[in-house]
Amino acid sequence: MAARISSFPSFVRRFSPFSTTSTPDNKHKYYRATTICPASTSLGYTHNKNHNHNINLEIQNLSRRCQSRRQFFQLQAHFISSGLFQHPFPASYILKLSLNFAHLDHTVLIFQHIHSPDTFCVNTVLKAFSSHPHLAPLFYFSMLAKGFHPNSFTFPPLFISCANSHSTDAGFICHAQSIKYGFHSVVPVQNSLIHMYASFDLIHSASCLFDAMPERDIISWNSMIHGYIKVGVVTVAHLLFDKMPTKNVVSWNIMISGYLKTARNPGCGLKLFREMTMIGFRGNDTTFVSVLTACGRSARLKEGRSVHGSLVKNFVKPTVILDTALIDMYSKCQKVEAARRVFNKMLVRNLVSWNAIILAYCIHGCPEDGLTMYHEMIGRVNSDDDVGEIIEGSGGKKFKSLVQAEKVVLPDEITFVGVLCACARGGRLLDGKNYFNQMLSVYSIRPKFAHYWCMANLYYGLGLIQEAEEVLRSMPEDEDIPSDSLVWINLLGSCRFHGDIELGVQIAMRLIELEPQNKSHYTLLSNIYAVAGRWEEAAKVKKMFEEKGLRKIGGCSLVDLSDMVHDFLVGDELRPGMDEVYTMLAQLVRKLRLSTNRFTISHS
Repeated sequence: MAARISSFPSFVRRFSPFSTTSTPDNKHKYYRATTICPASTSLGYTHNKNHNHNINLEIQNLSRRCQSRRQFFQLQAHFISSGLFQHPFPASYILKLSLNFAHLDHTVLIFQHIHSPDTFCVNTVLKAFSSHPHLAPLFYFSMLAKGFHPNSFTFPPLFISCANSHSTDAGFICHAQSIKYGFHSVVPVQNSLIHMYASFDLIHSASCLFDAMPERDIISWNSMIHGYIKVGVVTVAHLLFDKMPTKNVVSWNIMISGYLKTARNPGCGLKLFREMTMIGFRGNDTTFVSVLTACGRSARLKEGRSVHGSLVKNFVKPTVILDTALIDMYSKCQKVEAARRVFNKMLVRNLVSWNAIILAYCIHGCPEDGLTMYHEMIGRVNSDDDVGEIIEGSGGKKFKSLVQAEKVVLPDEITFVGVLCACARGGRLLDGKNYFNQMLSVYSIRPKFAHYWCMANLYYGLGLIQEAEEVLRSMPEDEDIPSDSLVWINLLGSCRFHGDIELGVQIAMRLIELEPQNKSHYTLLSNIYAVAGRWEEAAKVKKMFEEKGLRKIGGCSLVDLSDMVHDFLVGDELRPGMDEVYTMLAQLVRKLRLSTNRFTISHS
């Protein structure tokens, strides 16, 4: 770590717009502007403490009025030209504002020009390094070498940077620093430590810190629960959640999204949402997006419509994120026209919104309509050649101006998954080949696994087996299969292409390597062997499954009773009310047997 501290000054020189070769004119290009408050030009510090206090209040007022990047540079220009920047208080305020309105290099530049920066200034720059987290420890140790003394506010952003950069060595060293300076027992510092160790997947270390805390706040509980969910131990996370003395909306969001993303159990997520609303908690956008996603994955149209109705009833302001989640939910529930109505009402649309409606038509609706929506999205550009000019010509300036003016939305790799899927469903070979070639030649998008798989399905659906195999074999060997998406599992499990069993085995083995505790991957591999009649290999997979100590997940049914989601597991005897359920089931069985006997006697 110490050896790398010397690289920090080179970072500053590399990014600084005020390099040593800059001309005086260039050095002041940011400062040529009128101030947002011309009357304040009379501000100046004196030996009168009351006068200086009034100036500080005026500086705070000016800072609150700063709402844009342009106004920030105007305020900065006034502070420099009036000499206020030479005083610690206004200089620190400009530094703090730069977090919201300037890039990291400019924040570092302001810091370098502050005379004798205090601890607040150093902590502010540490927060700014969130965009370059690997540099935060280097900056911290470079300041220590200059005599800096940290406080309790220094370490939380430092630990967060270590977590975001996945630098365990830096994390351990910074943890030791907090112990050295006596701040390791401060609650915010402990909370950030729990988050950092959970990010490193060192959940035992995080748990030890949590258990040793003499007092905990709600952030402590949320951090620990999130840590368990991150490593896939949702059961323990839920136990902690139930033990929480108080919960906030973040606590509920963590658990709901945890069941959705980690446990892949949308039913439990929906049950938690019901519990949340019953005790009077009102969710936020994050809550509703998670719930709508759960409704879509479990095809629960009634529940999704109920959530949509509550959003309208409570006058929740529509946002791009919420509307996109509604589009995704309706499309996965096979209600593409409802998704289109939501899309048509959107005042602002981004690429994610367009992708949602395109995928809705291409995968769940009419493929031709999906391709129509794709051409509507790129219809603001006259031709493919124009797109190429926008991307490649004039240093990208024309492209940047068009995007800023929202005149054009260019597709990404997700868009082409939908487009190629539509071609495969519709048997449009020429269109599919054209779109596949455009990805790299026109839009500079490198095809991924899903795109090759869609093309293989397109060929196979038309009976072109050899061409399908050639497409799969042309896939780059370094093409990775991400473990955080259900797309790849669904493609492998439900795809109609059966021309290459070995490829299916390779993909399933890769999924097991990425997620060795995921039981569904072993089942998938076993099914692939069974389809090919390779029973010995299927038996070996089962043995491997048992040797790892994994238990088979029992069958589960989700039942909607009086707007409540209930899950029933095979052989479940612990659920409240199961005695009554089994009693009623026994009565139904007896009645069925009596009816069968009567039917048999009457026809004998």
